[in-house]
Amino acid sequence: MDIYLIRHTQTATAKGLCYGQTDVALADSFADEVTQLTLKLPAWQDNCRFYSSPLGRCLQLAHRFSHTIAMDERLLELNFGDWEGRRFDDLPPESVKQWTENFVQTAPPNGESFIDLCQRAGAFWQELLQQELEQAVIITHAGVIRALLAHILKLPLANAFQFRVDCGSVHKLQNLNQYTYIHYLNA
Repeated sequence: MDIYLIRHTQTATAKGLCYGQTDVALADSFADEVTQLTLKLPAWQDNCRFYSSPLGRCLQLAHRFSHTIAMDERLLELNFGDWEGRRFDDLPPESVKQWTENFVQTAPPNGESFIDLCQRAGAFWQELLQQELEQAVIITHAGVIRALLAHILKLPLANAFQFRVDCGSVHKLQNLNQYTYIHYLNA
């Protein structure tokens, strides 16, 4: 099975805004970004399944590829809890420092830790691998893509942020004979 992890395109948010699971609008450049993104993708096979985070910034892109989308909450971005919709610069510096020093285990107030995100994304991945598909397309967020790559490569979770995951990027994997190959990242 060929697996395409796709991050949503640019959002219309202010720089420094914390918006993990907040539903935010896409940038005005959406149509142009979709055109560029489409050039990076193959023709879809008959046996291709599309999965998406339920947030609008992913669903809007997913609907450009297919009318049949399987929404899955396990593909949501990190839940920043009380920090959602706030600028990082406006948060208590000591709280942000505690979180950044141990984001794998520590959650923002009333949010989730990176390990929580990794566990739900990993459960989605294991279920996906049980499907008999030629292609799977997953439209999601940077945190989920990093979590999946760390899961597949069995990396320490703190190292997941070494993966660059640009808006509108494509990451191609292939699962063959119960082994996952990475064809390319961040195209």
